[in-house]
Amino acid sequence: MPLTAPASPFRAELGAMTRLAAPLALANLLQMAVYAVDVIFVARLGQEELAAASLSTSVFGLMMWCFSGLTGAVAPLIAAELGRMRHAVREVRRSVRMALWLSLLLGIGGMLVCQFGETIMLAAGQDPHVARLAGHFMALLSWSMIPQIACNVLRTFIAALGRPVFATAITALAIVVNALGNYVFVFGHFGAPAMGLQGSALSTILVALITLATYCGAIRADRRLRRYRIFGRWWRSEWSRMREIIRLGAPIALIVIAEGGFFGSAAFLMGLIGAAQLAAHTVALQVAAFFFQIPMGIGQAATIRVGFYFGAGNAEACGRAGWAGVVTCLGFQLFGAAVMLLAPRAVLSVYIDTEAPANAAMVAFAVQYLLVAAAFQLFDGLQAAAAGALRGLQDTRMPMVLALFGYWLPGFGTAVLLGFYTPLSGLGVWIGLAIGLVVVAGLLLWRWGRRERLGLMPV
Repeated sequence: MPLTAPASPFRAELGAMTRLAAPLALANLLQMAVYAVDVIFVARLGQEELAAASLSTSVFGLMMWCFSGLTGAVAPLIAAELGRMRHAVREVRRSVRMALWLSLLLGIGGMLVCQFGETIMLAAGQDPHVARLAGHFMALLSWSMIPQIACNVLRTFIAALGRPVFATAITALAIVVNALGNYVFVFGHFGAPAMGLQGSALSTILVALITLATYCGAIRADRRLRRYRIFGRWWRSEWSRMREIIRLGAPIALIVIAEGGFFGSAAFLMGLIGAAQLAAHTVALQVAAFFFQIPMGIGQAATIRVGFYFGAGNAEACGRAGWAGVVTCLGFQLFGAAVMLLAPRAVLSVYIDTEAPANAAMVAFAVQYLLVAAAFQLFDGLQAAAAGALRGLQDTRMPMVLALFGYWLPGFGTAVLLGFYTPLSGLGVWIGLAIGLVVVAGLLLWRWGRRERLGLMPV
């Protein structure tokens, strides 16, 4: 007779979800540290160099997020193929191969856009000198785009195959390489020339290439990953599979644009209100983005877990996996919200000197915004989990429509109304951000809850 009762299926799924999501979430947090290294080194070059780098990475980063979202649609395909257990090796290899092909095609297109960086900055009304610096920086940075997108595909592959800890270790390595690369090339150490801003771009390229090589090495070294021979017959086309990736991934990329544009437009609104409010908005949003990395990892894990059961045709297990992702996200976001509510100044002190008299107005605004952020953290996590679960069901088109509606009608509309037509000012803009996330989270959870009636579940 057993001494302890066996774990319930839902508790077992919670454990499996946590084991998959934890290394993915940690990898997301470490990736933010990789970007932070660039800012730390470039900031020492001067305000114009930092402005040029910030403008460039905003454009480059948006393209990268879109392309990673598009190629990341391979995750539910791989998971479903593993769940079916029929010729899984061959089918997974085909999906990964076409995702890598797509990485190459998208990367070439992104590189072409980056060659017009100065023109883009001038069209946006930026200072000509800053625009010129940004243009040169983007042109060199563009060479990292293809390996970065390919790394995202390989990371998805190893996570779906149950090796997410590899992504964590490789991202940690990237931090070290990037710090060393910036130290050597930005300021000219160990005999290298001092390249300034261009040195930071060169460091990013080296990090991307070394990361890609490390992923390839890890796949070849691991017995389970190696058996899929994802680089075998790399020249063979599977156009139907690529169309399937694009069909699922294009709506995800549009969601990225919608959400990125939503928060980007909020920065524009804050700039119209005042400089202190804009600075406070920037810092508070950095805090919110940091806390969001964990639910984003949980959403990625939910896509894989739900996708696996979707391929296996197990509707009951699909539901358990999706709700496990929602509960896990909610639990963590409650913790994040408590930190923002109880210790806002301590959180802000990580980014700025909260005791400096010159920062008094900015800190006061940022504390207000973090109170709102504490509320929308819950809904940001819920929408990430619900979106991830729906992607596991290969449902991406209608979630895109719901996200576009939620962010831009009630969300942006409320931000404009409260920000410019009430005394709330900047706080009103943040309330608008919260409203957008609440609406999107509610709509996506409603769709997940009605998945069977909507015919989204496997038969």
